[in-house]
Amino acid sequence: MTNNKSNADLLITTILSGIEEVKGKEITILDLREIENTVCDYFIICEGTSNTQVSAIVNSIQKQVSKSLKDKPWHVEGMDNQEWVLIDYVNVVVHVFQKHIREYYDIESLWGDAKTTEITTSY
Repeated sequence: MTNNKSNADLLITTILSGIEEVKGKEITILDLREIENTVCDYFIICEGTSNTQVSAIVNSIQKQVSKSLKDKPWHVEGMDNQEWVLIDYVNVVVHVFQKHIREYYDIESLWGDAKTTEITTSY
């Protein structure tokens, strides 16, 4: 069991590093493990200011995870319009939003029972 937790922790740390490398904003981690019938253990949610930045965040995450952990996403969705890109690493799902789309869908509220961690960035 410990090994599983450390793999998830390592994946989360690597994803956060990818987001921070290209200055992704408003990073939140939702821990869904205590909630029944969830599709994964964690959501990581962040935002970019434009299509270009959303794309850069997604590429940075995939590059970091591939390089550090030799892992690639099971599924990526939303790269066509780059307003909301979902990167599915099975136990960890990353949502990269543009601000207005994030506010509209407000998935943090939908998962209000989850333990929430806000990541403070220094940029």
